[in-house]
This record gives sequence, structure tokens and C-alpha cells, in this order.
Amino acid sequence: FFFTAQLAALHRTHMSLSILTSALGLNIGATPAPSSSRGAVSMDLGRPLRVAVVGGGPSGACAAEIFAKAPNIDCTLFERKMDNCKPCGGAIPLCMVDEFELPPEIVDRRVRKMKMISPSGREVDVGRTLKENEYIGMTRREVLDAYLRDRAVELGAKPVTGLVQKVEFEDANGPYTIKYSEYKPGEKKGTPSEAEFDIIVGADGANSRTAKAIDAGEYNFAIAFQERIKIPDEKMKYYEDLAEMYVGDDVSPDFYAWVFPKYDHVGVGTGTVVNRPAISEYQAAIRERCADRLGPDPKVMKVEAHPIPEHMRPRRVVGRVALVGDAAGYVTKCSGEGIYFAAKSGRMAAEEIVALTAGGTRLPTEMEIKDTYLKKFDAAYGPTYLVLDILQKVFYTNNGAREAFVDMCASDYVQKVTFDSYLYKKVQGNDPINDIKLLFNTIGSVIKGNAIAKPDRTFSNPVESLKRL
Repeated sequence: FFFTAQLAALHRTHMSLSILTSALGLNIGATPAPSSSRGAVSMDLGRPLRVAVVGGGPSGACAAEIFAKAPNIDCTLFERKMDNCKPCGGAIPLCMVDEFELPPEIVDRRVRKMKMISPSGREVDVGRTLKENEYIGMTRREVLDAYLRDRAVELGAKPVTGLVQKVEFEDANGPYTIKYSEYKPGEKKGTPSEAEFDIIVGADGANSRTAKAIDAGEYNFAIAFQERIKIPDEKMKYYEDLAEMYVGDDVSPDFYAWVFPKYDHVGVGTGTVVNRPAISEYQAAIRERCADRLGPDPKVMKVEAHPIPEHMRPRRVVGRVALVGDAAGYVTKCSGEGIYFAAKSGRMAAEEIVALTAGGTRLPTEMEIKDTYLKKFDAAYGPTYLVLDILQKVFYTNNGAREAFVDMCASDYVQKVTFDSYLYKKVQGNDPINDIKLLFNTIGSVIKGNAIAKPDRTFSNPVESLKRL
């Protein structure tokens, strides 16, 4: 969350959006997608348009909701496990509550304070610039996802509890045959099934089979590890509206570790890209650093691990198949935030596709989907992904930089611009004087951080390093 002050300052330079998106590789420099007809296909089928949404998380559920409300479109929502509990920190920005009409009970905790802890143990309290009604929402994915999914189904989406195994097609423009195992109530073994569709939205996560089917390209990924831990009530009181963020090479060589409050427990976790085999060591280190705050007898309720995309896939639209959420690679660097961008991308893709179908009377082309959905998403959020990528490389590379990062978070200006930008997903601030002060303060923090930081431990991970793209 705390890199957005620098993001705001960078946005106020005269760098053009095209330069930013080019540097990020959005629609530029990727391997050409399979060729497809550039002309729209008229519909005279005597039936509604058939749309499949593969994956029932926030991206898939929000896409299915839009399709379900559209005229002359039949939407099928595939989810392998309707009560799935995805491993996730669960943080959502304030703007998401209103934008996606989430009821208050979806938010378990309203975080108004954060504690940043440096490698040397320095603690900086963050949150004093927040207004009384402002907060970061902490959710449980099993609750949030179910609500969004149920809403789409109530509006008319057809739910299928099934594991999609293959997407087959002879031409990039479809039609597409989805082969899946359907799990009916009371049955432990799936029934082999298949169905044909005109359009597919792939919302099936970092290991997307939809992305594989359309040869969307590979991406690097981090591994995130989290334990859900039950702690005594008096210890839980400490985390009532507080989240903690720890940095240091002991808890991660290129990310951060966290303690996030949940409904009646805390989530304690960490992540890494460059040294994934050592994730258990980093988890042990964060448990040690926060041990006093968790109490003498913390009880692990659940252990979770999952991949986090490091960047967007080279191809996100092929023919009439569009990727959204983690399947497309929409997770930000630095914070690892993905829920809002998943929901937003799912909704945005569906809205653009629905508009292109002209009331379900025509099939959109690949270029039309790229020129609407992709261009609008990249224009709105591409610079954010780029700058956060750069800042992660600057501040997560060594303990000196991490000390500087925590030191900078003590600034009221950094806190205000950061929270405002994060909570409302709009770059805030227009204060050149404070921006200049921030620049000099950053330099000072870096010098001071390098002076007090302990040396980073060396590690070797040559096998996975050779696989990095």
C-alpha cells in the first residue's frame, strides 16, 4: 500500500501513457496471437449467445453478473468447488464496497491502522491521516466469493460445479467446446461432460487451463504461504483494527510478510519469487518475529499456499476468449493486491463484450475485444502496475532499502497520498513542493537505511532462476 505516494508523484511528470504501457509490454512486443477474422459475425441462430465464464472467484462472478443481466445471452458459470476457500490476504479497498455494492457483513474487519516493522525492528505506525469513515476491508474469500457468485446466479447465470479440463476449438474464433467433470450433489466422482460456447471468459486463476488452451503465454509467479491462526481473545483485541507488515531478508528476499486480522483469527504469511523453495523458512521467520503478539499457544487452523502472477500474460485475448483476474496476471507488485483488479477486470471485460454483441445479435471480433476491454483496462491501470513494479525493485532488494521504506512511511504526506490512492484507486495529490521534499527525504532515508541495515543473507536458487522469463 505504501508505494503509492511515489506513484502519485511520478504520475504528475510528463511521461505519456503510451510510453508507460510500452515499457510494461501491454499489447506490445508479445508473440502474435493466432490469426482471426477481423469482421463481425452476424447472428441468426434462433437462440441466445452462449457465454462460458470459467472460474467463480471475484473476476468470474463479476463477469457472470454482467452477462446474466444482458439480453439474449445465456451465461454458464463453471466453478470446481462452490465452497472453495482460496488462500488470500483478503484486503479490499474502500471504493470496492460501494462500487460492487457489497453488504457490510462481507467485511470482517475494518483496518484503520497499520504497523510497519523494518529489518532492524523499527516500528512505524501508519493510519493517522485516515478519516473516521475510511478503512481497508479485510474479508474471507470463502465469504466474499460466495456472495458475488450467488448474486450472479440469482440474476440468471447457470452455475455448474465442475472442473474444466480442456477447451477445444478448430478456429480461434470458435465455437469452443469445453470438456469438464461435473460434480453433482452427493457424488464424489465427476461425470465427464461437454458443452459448446460462442464466447469464453477465462477467470480460472494463476494456473488457468483456459490460458493454456489459447496459448496465452507463461509468466513468472511468486508463491504465497499463509497460516490461519487462532489466538487468545486478549491478543485478538490488539489486532481488532490493526494489520502488520514486516520486511527483511529473513521473512522474504523480495516481498513482505504480514499479519492480517480476520473474523475470529489472524492470517500470518509471506511470499517470494526468487527463492520459492525456502518459503517454509521465511514462514518460520515471520512466526518468530510476531510470536510475542500471537501469545503462548497460537493454534494453526489452516495452512494455505498459492501462486501469485508476477506480470500480465503476453496474450490476454485470443479469438473470442478473454482472460481476466489472476488468469490474465492482474496482481500488483509490492502489495500483491489482486481482488479489486480481478473484480474490475471481470466486470469491464463483460461490459465491453456485451456492448459489442449489440443485444446478443452479433459476435465480436478479437480486435474489437482488444480495442475495448484491453485498451480501457491498460489505460486505467497500466501505469500503476509499471510504477509498482519499479518501486518493488527499488525497495525490496536489500535491507538498507527496506529500512528506508519503513522510515519514509513515518511521513504524514506519504501516508495521506498512499491511503487516498489505495482506498479510491485514483492517484491523489497535486503538491509539487511536498513532492520535492519527498524526493530529498527519500534520499536521506536510503542513506540512513544503508548505514544501519544488517547485511542480507546470500542464497542460491540456480534451478528456478534458469526458468525465470
